[in-house]
Amino acid sequence: MAADTGALRRLEDETCELLPRREAPALVNITTITAVNLALAVNAASPGATAVAVANQWIAAFQH
Repeated sequence: MAADTGALRRLEDETCELLPRREAPALVNITTITAVNLALAVNAASPGATAVAVANQWIAAFQH
């Protein structure tokens, strides 16, 4: 019972305050995402040769 009394005393010492009003969140979140893969391999006028291309991908996201 003593533990309950201590807990009640601590609760009585607590205070609260209202937070300022917050703007409503947007219903629509517009984000533009662009992904680009670029690779170029040229094998011209080389009989029996092979051409290899490796592409990295870049992704950019822009949020409005």
